[in-house]
Amino acid sequence: MKALRSLLVPLTAVLFAVPAAADEPKKPAKEAKLCEVEVVKNIDYNDAKEAEATSRNNVNAYVTILLQSQPFAGAVCSSYFLTVPDPDKQKLDLYLPKGQKDFPVLFFVHGGTWKWGDRKQYPKLGEAFASRGIGTVVISYRLSPKVRHPAHIQDVAKAFAWTCNNIGRHGGDADKIVCCGHSAGGHLVSLLATDESYLKAEKRSFADIRGVVSISGVYTILPAGALASAFGKDPEVCKKASPILNVGDKHPPFLLIYADADFLTLDWMAEKMCRALKDHKCEATSLKMADRAHISIIAKMIEAGDPTQKAVMDFVKTHTEKTETKEKR
Repeated sequence: MKALRSLLVPLTAVLFAVPAAADEPKKPAKEAKLCEVEVVKNIDYNDAKEAEATSRNNVNAYVTILLQSQPFAGAVCSSYFLTVPDPDKQKLDLYLPKGQKDFPVLFFVHGGTWKWGDRKQYPKLGEAFASRGIGTVVISYRLSPKVRHPAHIQDVAKAFAWTCNNIGRHGGDADKIVCCGHSAGGHLVSLLATDESYLKAEKRSFADIRGVVSISGVYTILPAGALASAFGKDPEVCKKASPILNVGDKHPPFLLIYADADFLTLDWMAEKMCRALKDHKCEATSLKMADRAHISIIAKMIEAGDPTQKAVMDFVKTHTEKTETKEKR
C-alpha cells in the first residue's frame, strides 16, 4: 500500500498542477492611453482671389467663344467645368492630438472613383489617428463629371501646400507629413509623389513628403471604360496621369497596401508599382491584408488593433523619426 501511495502522489501532482505561466495564452498588449482630439472643420485651402480670377477668366472665355462659334458650345462648356472652383469641395478638416506639439501628420485623400466621396465621411478615421498622436488632415477635392483630370490632383496639391504652410500653427510639424489615400485617393497621393509638376505649381517639392501610403490604389490609367469620365480618352493624358509611368529616381518612401479580396487588378498593380519603385532604387514595400476587401480595408482601419492601422502608424513613426535623427545631426 505504501508503494502504491508513493506512485499516486506524484501522479496527482502532475494531473492537477497549475499550468506554468509560459503555457497561459498571451494577452494582447495594452494600448497606450489615447489623446483627446481637437477638431477644426471646413478650412478653405483654395486661394479665394485666385479662384475668383480663374472663374472670371473661364466665364469670359466661354462667352467669347460661344458667341464666335455656336456649334462648339458643348465643348466650351465642358472645358469650362474643368477649372471652375467648388467652394464646398475645396476644403479640409483637421483632427489634432490636443495639447501636443510638433506631432507627425497624416494627410488623407478619400476614394470614390474620382466621382464620389467627401471628407465628411471620415471623422472616425481622423479621430483614430489623432487620438494616437498623429495629427490628421482629411481633404475634399472636386469630383467628376463636374471636373476632369488634372483638377483632382491640382486640388490635392493645393491642400497639401496649405498643410505644409499652416499645420505648424495647429501644433503639427510640417517636416513630418505622410500622404495617405484609399482607392482613387491612393492614385492621387501616388501621382503627387511621382509627378513633381503639381507640387512645383504650389511652390513645393518631393522633399516635403516624408512618405506615401497608398491603400488599394490605382497606378495605371487607361483611356477607356469607367475611367474616361474622370480622365478623358486621350492616351497621352492618361499616361501622364499614371503614377507607374512617372516613376523616376527621387521619390519619397512608399507603402503599398491592398486587400486579399480587393477589386480585380489592384493586387498585381500594387506589386508592379512596388517593383518599378525598387527598380529605380526608391524605398517601397507592398503589403497584402488578409480577410479584407476593397471597402472593409478602409472601414476597419478605425478599429483598435486593426493591422492596416498598425501598418500605417508604424510607417509614419519610422519615417518621421528619420527626420528627427537628421535634424539632430
